[in-house]
Amino acid sequence: MDTTVIRPATCNDKNGCLPACAPLANPFVPFQRENAETYQAPKALIRGTLFPGLDLPFMGLVNRTEKNTPLGELMALSFAMHELGLYLDTHQNDAEATKLFQQYTDLYEQGRRTYEAKYGPLQQSDGVTDGKYVWLQDPWPWDYVKDGGTK
Repeated sequence: MDTTVIRPATCNDKNGCLPACAPLANPFVPFQRENAETYQAPKALIRGTLFPGLDLPFMGLVNRTEKNTPLGELMALSFAMHELGLYLDTHQNDAEATKLFQQYTDLYEQGRRTYEAKYGPLQQSDGVTDGKYVWLQDPWPWDYVKDGGTK
C-alpha cells in the first residue's frame, strides 16, 4: 500500500518573478445582453461605463462629479459613442443601441460645431482656417469669464 502524503505546493521564489507553482487567476467578465440598460451620457462618463450592468466600482469607490460645461458635455457624448461602438461590435443587431449611437453622434457633431464656433478648434488637426494656422490663437476657453466676454 502506498502511503505517500500529497501536500500543497509551496512557493519559495522571492525574486519577484511569477513562480511555476503560482495559481492562475480566473477573471470574471460580465455578459452583456441585447437591449442593455444604459446611463445618460454625463453619468456614463463619470461612472466609466455606459452600462449599469458593467458598473463595478473598484473597492466601492464611486466618482459622482459631473462636468456641466460645454466641453464636459462633448466629452460625455464622445465617451458614450465609444462605449456604444464597442457594444455594437458584438451586438450588431441591437436596433435600440444603433439608434442611440446615431442620436449621440448627431448631438456630438452639433455640439462640436457650436463649441468650435464659440471657442475655436477642439483638435490641433482642425487648427487651419482659411490657410492660416489658428490653433494657438487666443482666447482659449479658460480665458472667458462667465458673462461670455474675455478677460
